[in-house]
Amino acid sequence: MIDKKQRIKLRSLSSTLKPCVMVGKDGFSENVLKQIEEQLYNHELIKISMLENTTPPTEFELTEMAVKLGAEVVTTIGRKIVLYKHSEKKGVKHVLN
Repeated sequence: MIDKKQRIKLRSLSSTLKPCVMVGKDGFSENVLKQIEEQLYNHELIKISMLENTTPPTEFELTEMAVKLGAEVVTTIGRKIVLYKHSEKKGVKHVLN
């Protein structure tokens, strides 16, 4: 679990990120969750963008998805979601030290 200081740092780091996963009309399908999991493994901190024709997930749905992925929701701003998960991959620059 990340604390308040870490969340603030992650939010500031995420402001320069470009979305690496796009969620369409199918929502958070298994394919999208696999993509998110792969991106978290490779980058630790990712931004997800939801297309206009999708309904944003509720806070409960986001929490449920994060638990399933073993990640943490850093912030949500409009149709953008920022997730963090510590990666065990060698060579990954860790954002929280």
